[in-house]
Amino acid sequence: MEYRVNRKTGDRISVIGLGASYIASASEKDAVEALLLAHERGINYADLASAGAEAFPYYGKAFENLRKDMYYQVHFGANYETGEYGWTTNLEQVKQQIDWMLRNLKTDYVDYGFIHCLDAAPDWEAYQKNGVLAYLLEMQKQGVVKHIGLSTHTPELADMVLDTGLVEQLMFSINPGYDYQHGDYANGSSSQRMTLYRRCEAEGVGISVMKPFSGGQLLDGKTSPFGKPLTQYQCIQYALDKPGVLTVLPGIRNADDVRHLLGFFDAPPEERDYSILGAFAPQNAVGNCVYCNHCQPCPSGLNVGLINKYYDLAMAGDTMAAEHYAKLEKHASDCVSCGHCDHRCPFQVKQSEKMGRIADYFGK
Repeated sequence: MEYRVNRKTGDRISVIGLGASYIASASEKDAVEALLLAHERGINYADLASAGAEAFPYYGKAFENLRKDMYYQVHFGANYETGEYGWTTNLEQVKQQIDWMLRNLKTDYVDYGFIHCLDAAPDWEAYQKNGVLAYLLEMQKQGVVKHIGLSTHTPELADMVLDTGLVEQLMFSINPGYDYQHGDYANGSSSQRMTLYRRCEAEGVGISVMKPFSGGQLLDGKTSPFGKPLTQYQCIQYALDKPGVLTVLPGIRNADDVRHLLGFFDAPPEERDYSILGAFAPQNAVGNCVYCNHCQPCPSGLNVGLINKYYDLAMAGDTMAAEHYAKLEKHASDCVSCGHCDHRCPFQVKQSEKMGRIADYFGK
C-alpha cells in the first residue's frame, strides 16, 4: 500500500480507500470479509456516504476492535431513515442520524465530519441557517469530530466553502469524464476543475475522490463518452495524478473487488497509462500538462511532470512548491530542447518552450 499525508491534519492516508456505494447490498458475511481484507492489505480510509443503511452495522462489526486503525468520513446531512440514502439539512434529522450512525459504527468519534453534498449556494445557506454547520462545529469542540470536510461536485461551491478556512478534506468527483465535461456531475470547465485541485494542494487541503469510474460508465464501451472503455486502473491513476488528491474511494461488494483494486499496485505502467485521453481533451485542456508522464523517459533525466506540477502550484500560491522544485535532481534549466517530450505529449503541451519559462520563474 502507498500512503499520502494530509498536511492540515497529519493523517497518513492510503491512496486507495473504501467507497460505500455498493457494500450495503452485500451479505453481512461478504461485507465483513471484504472490509477485514482491506484492512489487512493496508487500506485505512473509508467513506460512509453509503447507498443503504446496512453498511453501517457491517463497518461496526468489522472494525469495532480495529477502530484506531481506520479513518472514517461521516456525513452530516446523509439520511437513512428509510433504509436507503437520503439528503437533509434539517437539524433534528441530522442529529438523529449522526447518533444512529455512531451507534451502528460502534464508535464514539468521527475522524472527518463532512459538510454533506452541497452543490449550490442555496444549499450552503440552508446548511448554515438551519444550524447544521453550528452543530458540526460544536461536535468538533466536544471532540466527537476531529476534522471538518466538505463533499461537493461543484468547483464554485467548493471555493465558497474553502474560503471560510474550515475545510481540511474535500470530497470531490474526479474522473476523465467529468473533467472533460461528460456526465451528470461534470460541473465546471476543465480549467476550473484543475484550478480547484491546485488550490487544495497549495492550501494543504486533501482530496478524497468519489465517483472515480463515473458510476461505472467509463468502464463500459457502450456508455463511455470516449467511445471505448477505460479500466479501473487507468481511472485510479488519473485521479491520483491530480494535485491535492490523497485517496481514491471506489465502491466494493466483496473480497474479490478488494483484491482487484489492490492489483493496481502490481500493474505495469502501460495498464495505468491514460494518455489516450489526449485525443478527447476539450479545447481548454489542450496545451495544459496533466502530469501523466507519458513523455517519459526524458533523455536529459528531467521529471517533466513534477517540474510542471511544482510550477503550477507555485503559480497557485503554494509557498512550499519552490522548495520542492529546488530539491529535484534535475531542473528546467537542464532541458536541452531535444523535442522528445513535445512529440510524445498526448495533450499537445510544448514542453521544450515551457521549460524555459519555468527555469526563468524559479531561477534555474
